[in-house]
Amino acid sequence: MLMKKLRKLLAANTLLASATIATASTAVMTSTTAYASDYPNKPVNFVVGFGVGGSADRMTRAMSSFLADELGEPIKVINKKGAGTQIAANYVLNRPGDGYTVFASTFAPYLSNTILKGNASYTIEDFSYLNFQWFDMDLIAVNKESPYQSLQEVLETIRNEPNKVRASVVQGSAGHLMLRLLLDVNNIPQENLALVTYNSGGKARSAVAGGQVDLISISAQGSEGIREFLRPLAIVSEERSNKWDAPTINEALKPMNTEVAVLPGSMRGFAVSTEFKQKYPERYQKLTTAIQNTLASKEVQSFLNKSDIGGVWVGPEKADALMKQNYETFKKYAHLLND
Repeated sequence: MLMKKLRKLLAANTLLASATIATASTAVMTSTTAYASDYPNKPVNFVVGFGVGGSADRMTRAMSSFLADELGEPIKVINKKGAGTQIAANYVLNRPGDGYTVFASTFAPYLSNTILKGNASYTIEDFSYLNFQWFDMDLIAVNKESPYQSLQEVLETIRNEPNKVRASVVQGSAGHLMLRLLLDVNNIPQENLALVTYNSGGKARSAVAGGQVDLISISAQGSEGIREFLRPLAIVSEERSNKWDAPTINEALKPMNTEVAVLPGSMRGFAVSTEFKQKYPERYQKLTTAIQNTLASKEVQSFLNKSDIGGVWVGPEKADALMKQNYETFKKYAHLLND
């Protein structure tokens, strides 16, 4: 009789424990789902690491209204230019990791260089990259009114007539590093080139378009707006471009019997703090899916294409891998950016 009562008591306790666990699990699931279902419930800030009018800014503003429709809340674009995107990066990391602050930038190579050369306190792992949608090779060009007809001619002038050639670049960019690398592999003193650095692509392009400088090394697609003012000398790519009538960088160097590493160009897209991804995985997934769905829209693709803005979906995993690869590449050549 006693054993029978004990068995009934144990069975009752088991049922009670199961019910308690089920209730707790339901509560956790409800709470977790709520984190995603009520997100966003206010405007989301997209922080651009450059000034108004640059390529990253154009990309962000082009995507903002479409993404706002997908998320159901307005998107506010905030420009935090300076220090090669370090100001914007710190701003994003210092905001609450709740999904209401998104980093919109040209991540490669600028973010890598803020760490390698700018003494940034963060690492590339402090950010989770939602997607890189705009990949852009670099263009080396001169003002069309300049006398230079080839890359060899420009480099020989820099060698033989110090400070005669003036060039504009964005500080810490792939174009900046490429000019340094070109001088290095051809044994031309770095100080022979009068290099003017800018914090935005728009200003660097205006300098060559207006004739204040002779030479520019900068992203190609972002330079469509000043095409009429340029004479392209080389494309930093393994293959020729069907948009720019210019040899590849190593084809242009053949007469000098030298070669350079083909540096990866710009990678533009969106990222969030890794803290946000870890703390609110459901919100992170919702934001990622919103970007993916937006880029899948034919209307969006048509708009981006007409605006000369990239619209590729590679996803978080690929974007993370590309960022790490870019960091290692620039780490190899960062010493050339020493002042």
